[in-house]
Amino acid sequence: MEYRTKLRWKAAALAALLLLAFALPVAADSVLRRGSTGDAVVTVQKKLKQWGYYTGAVDGIFGSRTEAAVRYFQRKNGLTADGIVGKKTAAALGITLSGESKAGGAQSGSDGDVYLLARCIHGEARGEPYKGQVAVGAVILNRVRSSAFPNTISGVIYQKGAFSVVSDGQINLTPGDSALKAARDALGGWDPTGGCLYYYNPQKTSNAWILSRPIMLRIGNHVFCK
Repeated sequence: MEYRTKLRWKAAALAALLLLAFALPVAADSVLRRGSTGDAVVTVQKKLKQWGYYTGAVDGIFGSRTEAAVRYFQRKNGLTADGIVGKKTAAALGITLSGESKAGGAQSGSDGDVYLLARCIHGEARGEPYKGQVAVGAVILNRVRSSAFPNTISGVIYQKGAFSVVSDGQINLTPGDSALKAARDALGGWDPTGGCLYYYNPQKTSNAWILSRPIMLRIGNHVFCK
């Protein structure tokens, strides 16, 4: 009888441990998927809503609408459209998997800021003179400071329709040393444009609105304007 009692106690203890394990919240370094809740989900929802991918409530609950918005974002940015916020999707959103933003103010200079900015510079201006690469980075940072644009580097870069490299997936290319150095110089305060908010290649642009902007200077194939 005593032996059976011990077995029952052991079985009950094992069952309790299994229940506790399944009841624990998703680890901070895990993925976010349907069913996840908390501040990290709020951060994802806010970013997707700000950039025009999500129209639901910012409630911290990863439901079907959040999943659909994540899939939409992933498709537009050359990522696997599985509706799960893993490491690559989190990086594209400019967040860590704990929900902490990697891209704070324009001058934060964190590794996340540098790398994301360098990826955009590489996609938009590789092959351009080094000064022109810094200038592209400076335009992004000038937008961060402007009240007319999102107030984070990731927000500016991933603002819907803002940069062609986001739409065609070039944002996910690995930046070269030149782009990384240009990102650091731009974050360090070098602005060859003198405060410009826009740039374009006249040979590739037919948009009437951008062509109407007053041109301040030209560097390589890009003209910069306010």
